[in-house]
Amino acid sequence: MNTPLIAPSVLAADFANLQRDVEMLNRSAADWIHVDIMDGVFVPNISFGLPVTAAIKKHAQKPLDVHLMIVQPERYLEAFRDAGAEILTVHYEACPHLHRTIQHIKSLGAKAGVALNPHTPVSVLQDIIQDIDLALIMSVNPGFGGQKFIERTYERVRQLAALIAESESRAIIEIDGGVNQDNAPLLYHAGARALVAGSFVFSAPDPEATISNLKKVW
Repeated sequence: MNTPLIAPSVLAADFANLQRDVEMLNRSAADWIHVDIMDGVFVPNISFGLPVTAAIKKHAQKPLDVHLMIVQPERYLEAFRDAGAEILTVHYEACPHLHRTIQHIKSLGAKAGVALNPHTPVSVLQDIIQDIDLALIMSVNPGFGGQKFIERTYERVRQLAALIAESESRAIIEIDGGVNQDNAPLLYHAGARALVAGSFVFSAPDPEATISNLKKVW
């Protein structure tokens, strides 16, 4: 892979014009559409849920990368898969039976991801890394868009890339939070292969050009 996968987060889209923004992503060089689901319990914010995810899927021509920032995500896996999720990512911190949850996602025909909060050591993925398709490192504290990127993330990406190589896993590393034109190449060279960008894309004067430029920064 010579360029990263870019997954614009519709958390930063104009909710009053969501169809318009999804159609813009369809035209763009984006690879995935990132959908942040927040419950106000696991994170201190509420975003949207199943009906909005299904509405996005109705217009989306790119895979939905659904990030479940919720407690008891195993209760909703089938529903989000039915709503259109092609990638389902759950948080390590929210899953006491993580292996079972990952196997459930795979049984639904979706790709399975595990997300880590900034304080969670990447080493906790050692016993699950061969079973997942994606490992998401939060580069901000989850819950709100537009936060400042945590610089420690680069080292965490390098540690996770080493773990993936040592275990011969096929998982790719995704970064979520504060991604922009300056840190994207550094993240890529550290080992990240998928980048979530929300505010940086949707607040840009030309979001389509911004997405294209994110894929060309190396």
